[in-house]
Amino acid sequence: MKGVIIVVVVLAMVQLMVEPSKAISCGQVDAALAPCVPYLTGGGNPAPKCCDGVKDIKGMASSTADKRATCNCVKAAANRYPSLKDDAAETLPTKCGVQMDIPVSRTTNCDKYVFLP
Repeated sequence: MKGVIIVVVVLAMVQLMVEPSKAISCGQVDAALAPCVPYLTGGGNPAPKCCDGVKDIKGMASSTADKRATCNCVKAAANRYPSLKDDAAETLPTKCGVQMDIPVSRTTNCDKYVFLP
Protein backbone atom coordinates (compact mmCIF):
# COMPACT_ATOMS: atom_id res chain seq x y z
CA MET A 1 0.00 0.00 0.00
CA LYS A 2 2.82 2.43 0.86
CA GLY A 3 4.43 1.72 -2.50
CA VAL A 4 1.23 2.62 -4.32
CA ILE A 5 0.90 5.86 -2.37
CA ILE A 6 4.51 6.81 -3.13
CA VAL A 7 3.98 6.14 -6.84
CA VAL A 8 0.80 8.27 -6.88
CA VAL A 9 2.58 11.13 -5.08
CA VAL A 10 5.57 11.00 -7.43
CA LEU A 11 3.34 10.93 -10.52
CA ALA A 12 1.35 13.90 -9.22
CA MET A 13 4.55 15.85 -8.55
CA VAL A 14 5.87 15.10 -12.04
CA GLN A 15 2.60 16.22 -13.58
CA LEU A 16 2.73 19.47 -11.59
CA MET A 17 6.24 20.18 -12.86
CA VAL A 18 5.41 19.35 -16.47
CA GLU A 19 2.00 21.05 -16.72
CA PRO A 20 1.75 23.77 -14.06
CA SER A 21 -0.82 25.87 -15.96
CA LYS A 22 -3.40 23.11 -16.49
CA ALA A 23 -6.53 22.76 -14.39
CA ILE A 24 -6.54 20.57 -11.33
CA SER A 25 -6.12 16.86 -12.13
CA CYS A 26 -7.34 13.68 -10.48
CA GLY A 27 -3.68 12.75 -9.96
CA GLN A 28 -3.26 15.84 -7.79
CA VAL A 29 -6.44 15.08 -5.85
CA ASP A 30 -5.48 11.41 -5.39
CA ALA A 31 -2.02 12.36 -4.15
CA ALA A 32 -3.44 14.91 -1.71
CA LEU A 33 -6.01 12.46 -0.32
CA ALA A 34 -3.79 9.34 -0.24
CA PRO A 35 -2.80 9.94 3.41
CA CYS A 36 -6.52 10.06 4.27
CA VAL A 37 -7.28 6.47 3.20
CA PRO A 38 -6.64 4.95 6.67
CA TYR A 39 -9.01 7.47 8.26
CA LEU A 40 -11.65 7.14 5.54
CA THR A 41 -11.68 3.34 5.75
CA GLY A 42 -10.97 2.82 9.43
CA GLY A 43 -12.14 5.91 11.29
CA GLY A 44 -10.39 7.51 14.24
CA ASN A 45 -8.74 10.83 13.47
CA PRO A 46 -7.16 11.95 10.20
CA ALA A 47 -3.37 12.13 10.14
CA PRO A 48 -1.74 15.56 9.88
CA LYS A 49 -0.57 14.75 6.32
CA CYS A 50 -4.18 13.95 5.44
CA CYS A 51 -5.32 17.35 6.67
CA ASP A 52 -2.45 18.98 4.78
CA GLY A 53 -3.81 17.31 1.65
CA VAL A 54 -7.33 18.55 2.32
CA LYS A 55 -5.96 22.09 2.74
CA ASP A 56 -3.95 21.72 -0.48
CA ILE A 57 -7.08 20.72 -2.37
CA LYS A 58 -8.96 23.72 -1.05
CA GLY A 59 -6.11 25.95 -2.23
CA MET A 60 -5.93 24.34 -5.67
CA ALA A 61 -9.68 24.47 -6.36
CA SER A 62 -10.47 28.15 -6.58
CA SER A 63 -12.64 28.47 -9.68
CA THR A 64 -16.01 26.82 -10.23
CA ALA A 65 -14.48 24.64 -12.99
CA ASP A 66 -11.68 23.53 -10.64
CA LYS A 67 -14.16 22.77 -7.86
CA ARG A 68 -16.35 20.76 -10.21
CA ALA A 69 -13.33 18.82 -11.53
CA THR A 70 -12.10 18.23 -7.98
CA CYS A 71 -15.54 17.04 -6.92
CA ASN A 72 -15.56 14.50 -9.75
CA CYS A 73 -12.05 13.34 -8.83
CA VAL A 74 -13.01 12.96 -5.16
CA LYS A 75 -16.14 11.05 -6.13
CA ALA A 76 -14.13 8.71 -8.39
CA ALA A 77 -11.54 8.16 -5.66
CA ALA A 78 -14.24 7.44 -3.06
CA ASN A 79 -15.80 4.85 -5.36
CA ARG A 80 -12.50 2.96 -5.60
CA TYR A 81 -12.66 2.13 -1.88
CA PRO A 82 -15.64 -0.12 -1.06
CA SER A 83 -14.73 0.03 2.63
CA LEU A 84 -14.88 3.83 2.71
CA LYS A 85 -17.02 5.01 5.62
CA ASP A 86 -19.48 7.64 4.41
CA ASP A 87 -19.63 9.37 7.79
CA ALA A 88 -15.81 9.64 7.90
CA ALA A 89 -15.84 11.11 4.38
CA GLU A 90 -18.49 13.68 5.30
CA THR A 91 -16.66 14.84 8.42
CA LEU A 92 -13.13 14.86 6.95
CA PRO A 93 -12.98 18.61 6.14
CA THR A 94 -14.42 19.54 9.55
CA LYS A 95 -12.00 17.24 11.40
CA CYS A 96 -9.18 18.94 9.51
CA GLY A 97 -10.50 22.41 10.33
CA VAL A 98 -11.19 23.24 6.68
CA GLN A 99 -14.40 24.64 5.25
CA MET A 100 -14.86 23.01 1.85
CA ASP A 101 -17.36 23.62 -0.95
CA ILE A 102 -16.43 20.21 -2.34
CA PRO A 103 -18.32 17.30 -0.80
CA VAL A 104 -16.49 14.05 -0.12
CA SER A 105 -19.11 11.59 -1.28
CA ARG A 106 -19.69 8.71 -3.67
CA THR A 107 -23.06 10.02 -4.76
CA THR A 108 -22.74 13.77 -5.32
CA ASN A 109 -23.74 14.93 -8.78
CA CYS A 110 -20.81 17.29 -9.28
CA ASP A 111 -22.17 18.66 -12.55
CA LYS A 112 -25.32 19.95 -10.83
CA TYR A 113 -23.66 20.97 -7.56
CA VAL A 114 -23.55 24.76 -7.11
CA PHE A 115 -20.09 26.01 -6.21
CA LEU A 116 -19.78 29.53 -4.95
CA PRO A 117 -16.83 31.52 -6.37
